[in-house]
Formats: sequence, C-alpha cells, structure tokens
Amino acid sequence: MPRSLRLPTAFTAAGMGTLIVIFGVFFALPFVGLAEHALRDSDTWDRVFSETAANAVILSLVTSTIALALAILLGTPTAYWLVRSKFRGHRILEALLDLPILLPPTVAGVALLTAFGRRGILGQPLDEGFGLTLGFTTTAVVLAQLFVAGPFYVRSARAGFASVDEELESIAYTLGASRLKTFFRVVVPLAWPSLVGGAMLCWARAMGELGATLLFAGNIEGATQTAPLAILTALESSAGLTGAVAISLLLIGAGAAVLGGFWLTASRFGHRL
Repeated sequence: MPRSLRLPTAFTAAGMGTLIVIFGVFFALPFVGLAEHALRDSDTWDRVFSETAANAVILSLVTSTIALALAILLGTPTAYWLVRSKFRGHRILEALLDLPILLPPTVAGVALLTAFGRRGILGQPLDEGFGLTLGFTTTAVVLAQLFVAGPFYVRSARAGFASVDEELESIAYTLGASRLKTFFRVVVPLAWPSLVGGAMLCWARAMGELGATLLFAGNIEGATQTAPLAILTALESSAGLTGAVAISLLLIGAGAAVLGGFWLTASRFGHRL
C-alpha cells in the first residue's frame, strides 16, 4: 500500500518539475538569444555605446522615473481614498482607472491625442490660449507612460491599503495621532510591500511603453525617441537586428541596475518605517 501511494506522488512531482523547467526555459531562451547574437556579431558592442542608443535609454530612464513619481504622488491618495471611502460611482471610477491596463497601447495613444493633442479637449484650449503644445514633446512621453503604467501602481496600492485593518487606524486616532500621521506611521508601513511592488510594476511598464508613445509623442530622436522606439527604428533601418540587440542589451543593463538600486533603497527605507 505505501509503495502504491508513492507512485502517484512521484509522477506528480516529475510532472510539476517538467512544467517548471519548460516555463523557465521559455523565459530564459530569449535572453540567451540576445547574448548569443551579441557574442557572434562584434558590431553589436560598437552600437551599444552609440550616441543614439545612449540618448534613447537615458530618455527612457528619465521619463519613466518622472511618470513613476507622478503615479506615486497622485495615485497614492487616490488608492487610499478608493479603499476607505464608499460613494456612488465608486465601482465606475475603479473600472476607469483599471481600463488602461486592458486597452491596446495604440488605443491609449489615440485616446491621449483626443484629450491632449492640438485638437484635443484640453490640448486645443492650451494651444490657442497659452501656446502650450503637449503632443509630440517629451512631456507627451511622460503623459503616455503615466496613462498606461500608473494604473499598475494604483491597483497594487489599493490591495495594500485594503489589507490594513481599519481598527489599527481607529486606535491611532484615539491615541491622538492625526490622520496624516496615522497614514504615514501606521498605514504606509503595513502596506509597504504592495506599494513597492506596484512602484516596480509601474516603472517597468513605463520603461517598456511603445504604442501610446509612438502615436501621442512621435519618434523624434533626442526628444521623444525612447529605447523601445529606438529598437523599432533600428529594426527598420540598416542597423537591423544587430542595432536592435545592442539597444536591448543596454536597456536591460540599465533597467537591471535601476531596479536593483530601487529594491535596495526600498528595503532599507522599509526597515526604518
């Protein structure tokens, strides 16, 4: 009997192990492919340090960081308010904030044009009244990244705030703590893992944004050409796959360094909360 019971367990373990290996190999192979191409083609490393690649990656780093800062500044109180306040239209607002996650990036780009473009609802008054143009500028890159990536932070922050027991906040109030102090000394530390995870997702999504940026900000080298757009341009030019691989490697290296620094800083700050 014990032996017959062990057989299904062994087969189950083997099956699960096989699935895990297949899944891991699936995600590892693309990175192996990039490394193999770089080692095989010596021109790749020359293009890694090209001005075009450097400018595109730097622009992506700067704009995605600004988009993340705006998401945290505006999204944190919004997420907390959605969790703690119940009002008519509550679900509609939540669905509206989640909608960009489901939309194709091209649809997001068209939507941004109709709102902030020169003929948009807000863009036209700004252009005619103040001479302020948002579309096809670096500002448009930030807005596009915020629109598609911000909901990832808000959604994670909502989950974090929802996990905090309201009674703990009530106890803090009875002890004389203000709402602001309670939020930063009680709520934020307890929701910290979700806030950090949401910030990471938001920043990474902003770094990889392509479709909405292309339609709303264009592909202007030095102004709106982010790393994903530079990769697309390289594939369509004489640089070909080699140029695309070079920018991809530079973007992976820069992204890994920033995310590593982000985790280290967040971890140390989290211990101090």
